[in-house]
Amino acid sequence: MDDATRTEVEAAAFRRLVEHLRARPDVQNIDLMNLAGFCRNCLSRWYAEAAAERGHPLDKEAARTIVYGMPYDEWKAKHQTEATPEQRAAFERSSHD
Repeated sequence: MDDATRTEVEAAAFRRLVEHLRARPDVQNIDLMNLAGFCRNCLSRWYAEAAAERGHPLDKEAARTIVYGMPYDEWKAKHQTEATPEQRAAFERSSHD
């Protein structure tokens, strides 16, 4: 696979991941962190970092809107629930950045 095709495939996979996460607001970020070591906020941070590396700086809120499909505060109001004691304990036990 040539570099251009690889980049297109990676971009398509990224778009599919974002689409999937948007379709599953029931999956809380803490659950993603506990199971996979990353969440929507991590993904939006990585997106902003990649854009900045290519000369297209993006602020945190703009990057989060791309990943969440809406402003972060709106997503939190609609979908975020309070973490359970079990979720918090798992988060504290896990390694994350």
